[in-house]
Amino acid sequence: KKKKRIPMNISLKGVPQLFMLCIAPLVRSVEETPEPIPTRVTGTIPAWIRGNLLRNGPGKFEFGGDHFNHWFDGMALMHQFKIEDGRVTYRSRFLRSDAYVKNSECNRIMVTEFGTLAMPDPCKNLFFRFLSRFEMIKPTDNASVNFVKYKGDYYVSTETNFMHKVDPESLESKEKVDWSKFIAVNGATAHPHYDPDGTAYNMGNSYGSKGALYNIIKVSPESDGDSLRGAEVLCSISPADKSRPSYYHSFGMSENYVVFIEQPVKLDLWKIVTCNIRRRSLSHGIYWDPKMETIFHLVHKQSGQVSSVKYHTKALSTFHQINAFEQDGFLVLDMCCSDDGQAINTYLIQNMRKAGEALDEMYNSIGRSYPRRFVLPLRVTKDTPTNQNLNTRPNSAATAIKIANDKVYCTHEDLHGDDLHEYGGFEFPHINYARYNARPYRFFYGCGFRHLVGDSLVKVDLEGKKLQVMSLLRMSAWAWNFFFLTGLALVCPDSTNTLTFVVLNVFFFFHVGQGHLSPGSGCQDL
Repeated sequence: KKKKRIPMNISLKGVPQLFMLCIAPLVRSVEETPEPIPTRVTGTIPAWIRGNLLRNGPGKFEFGGDHFNHWFDGMALMHQFKIEDGRVTYRSRFLRSDAYVKNSECNRIMVTEFGTLAMPDPCKNLFFRFLSRFEMIKPTDNASVNFVKYKGDYYVSTETNFMHKVDPESLESKEKVDWSKFIAVNGATAHPHYDPDGTAYNMGNSYGSKGALYNIIKVSPESDGDSLRGAEVLCSISPADKSRPSYYHSFGMSENYVVFIEQPVKLDLWKIVTCNIRRRSLSHGIYWDPKMETIFHLVHKQSGQVSSVKYHTKALSTFHQINAFEQDGFLVLDMCCSDDGQAINTYLIQNMRKAGEALDEMYNSIGRSYPRRFVLPLRVTKDTPTNQNLNTRPNSAATAIKIANDKVYCTHEDLHGDDLHEYGGFEFPHINYARYNARPYRFFYGCGFRHLVGDSLVKVDLEGKKLQVMSLLRMSAWAWNFFFLTGLALVCPDSTNTLTFVVLNVFFFFHVGQGHLSPGSGCQDL
């Protein structure tokens, strides 16, 4: 199916022909700001909003003459927005990971990242450089993806076996923590889920002589000691192909189930193990196989039992789930999906530094992500009839058809109307997590993507699938102010109205002519 091109010329009315879209400043190295600085506040921040809004992401893309190749490779830069008494201060600090320290001391890239292979020291002799090809690549501890919380402590995380405990007040690095010292996994996602009592669930792969396993991880809040002591593997799931397991960035969770999505974005373990010999980055071991179906695995959170019924759908890729809840014998799973799984290798820095038509061409070569709903029937037995839609939820367009005793084939329902196409799809979803995670809900928020990075804040009302959009795309005759944002929903603690909360979002703006990048913040009622 031919991809629909988003007509950027609609947004460019009144802009001189010499103007070209450019997002290169988003992948430019910046300096840290370890001491808090005041910010200018426009409008009024509600007095009940007090605390630290923490964000994490890449902030340094070269050391000496060496440059990282992928956006995900940049060194972790932690951000803190302290909100108190209607005022906001900002600070940032680079994570003092082993990767950051080694790279800084040698003024060159010493640690291999996702899209960048560290080269042997040119000062070493030829024989040493040859032998280095046969060394196993050590996983990076550059935890640049997310802030997470286990047993009351804050960590920054990536997708390897390493996390770093940090002080949320000073952003100082406190301790490097290795998942494999506590449980038999070789990594974990940067997007755990939490029960109301503080129990955390995550997923991580393990690799052995018999191939790969997907592992469901549980960390109880009352576990003995600090760090990850007391963590346990709740269960393990065998991949459809143990030498080519699926890549996953996150997973879903309802009240009683963990939902693992085994998607056709695959890891070629042979290519990954031999990438040093072949002098190719780890990213070359990830590929998209559109001939494979997507499989939903359900794991009971209390017993660790894996459901024998597998729920299949067409090939799709997903990075982030919106929510999942159980109702009337069904598990409803909402997530952001694309029919193309090649986006992960699109965010090369050389692509993001393109401008004008070259950047447009890159954007139009990748699939769009949209919010979709799957309805999984939980009471499927050998007596359940085949070849008929088991989804009896009213006003639901999703289908679930039993085609074998242990197989149900599902089709999705779109959680949007045609108007979302104008905003380039939807990603980075957020809900009011504390109140509505694993429960029926009405609203979710995220980014519209009219280009490679987000340019709008989108609110979706599931009653009628109505959109409200705050577009952050601004233009003048001299500059383009482009924004990349994330959202966080907060409930007002003094309100009994379940619809009363605000959305905090962080975005960046820059002037193309000056190449200036600075953090900004915005408030608008949605």
